[in-house]
Amino acid sequence: MSFKGREYVQIEISKKAESSLNEGHPWIYDGELKNIKGKPKNGDLVDIVSFKGKYLGTGFYNDNSKIKIRVISKNANDKFDSAFFERRIKYAWDYRKTVMGDDLNCCRVIFGEADTFPGLTVDKFSDILVTQTLSLGIEQRKDIIFPLLVKVLNDDGQNIKAVYERNDVGIRKLEGLEENKGFYIGSSEKTSTVITENGIKYNVNYENGQKTGFFLDQKYNRLAVSKIAKGRRVLDCFTHTGSFALNAVRGGAESVCAVDISEDAVEMARKNAALNGFENKMTFKAANVFDLLPNIPASEKYDFIILDPPAFTKSRSTVDSAIRGYKEINLRAMKLLPRGGYLATCSCSHFMKDELFRDMLKSAASDAGVSLRQIEARQQAPDHPILWNVPETDYLKFYIFQIV
Repeated sequence: MSFKGREYVQIEISKKAESSLNEGHPWIYDGELKNIKGKPKNGDLVDIVSFKGKYLGTGFYNDNSKIKIRVISKNANDKFDSAFFERRIKYAWDYRKTVMGDDLNCCRVIFGEADTFPGLTVDKFSDILVTQTLSLGIEQRKDIIFPLLVKVLNDDGQNIKAVYERNDVGIRKLEGLEENKGFYIGSSEKTSTVITENGIKYNVNYENGQKTGFFLDQKYNRLAVSKIAKGRRVLDCFTHTGSFALNAVRGGAESVCAVDISEDAVEMARKNAALNGFENKMTFKAANVFDLLPNIPASEKYDFIILDPPAFTKSRSTVDSAIRGYKEINLRAMKLLPRGGYLATCSCSHFMKDELFRDMLKSAASDAGVSLRQIEARQQAPDHPILWNVPETDYLKFYIFQIV
């Protein structure tokens, strides 16, 4: 049997998987496939059906992965040609134009499943697109998708000059893919560019920087910090490229100290400070924040501390140890801050659920003998949209408190 003339292999799934799919989650896992009516190749499109033979959707099949099928459509009339992918890209770009307004110099253009491009990330850094492909189905169709990305954005006046792949991540192996990086479209003698975010310029090394070269998801959280930094003595922990620190300077902070364990990160933060003419308004330290916070001398007084650590957990099995790590740095920060001081704190781990993060903060405040007056509770910027039925898209927790 085929649907609407399509000849894709049909795969019957379990009732549990059907329920999850109907609720909006786009992944079918190992063990949820009940009957495969044919021999699909890895990366092929397959039709997903219920035990009664009802059409449920179409997705990319991969027997190498624990996620056996990544759903790309629930419309049996869809034809997965260049027109389909161009339409999807236009939807994604029109959404960014709506939610970001004119703030498009640097933004996430494609956010994987949230934009119905399973396993694909595309970040725009000025005139460069940087991609990361984590699904075989998308990998096999990038010859169609990537040129269309350039076309859609250039038709809208964005002047995209190159597409650079950052596929140097071990998770690709789970899809049976090799790691690689390099220009896919266009070329350049250098693999860095300058972006402007919140009026601040940054050097972005998209060849060797973390992830795709720069963390765009905190854009408006950094802006929130700048709005309360005026006259404050700021300690920015886990500064990475110096982004929160630079926003604090721009907001009128009296002094800003930027700290990161990586010497390379500290050097990049220094360069970004110089790029903006802020080098005389900041100090920098290469140090482990866990060691630094309990040993800050009394003469070094801060009344605004920012904690933007890397993900302390990337699986459910390490959540408990992550909670201990988050609590330690937050407890130390709360003890350091005077009454009336400010704390910005966050977690970028999907597995560190918001309720767990809030409970940790309550416990830290209790142990520090302080109360938290919430100023803001925020998440990732809207160019990283959250699908309520796909919890993996909801990962960033960000709070600003006054210590009282």
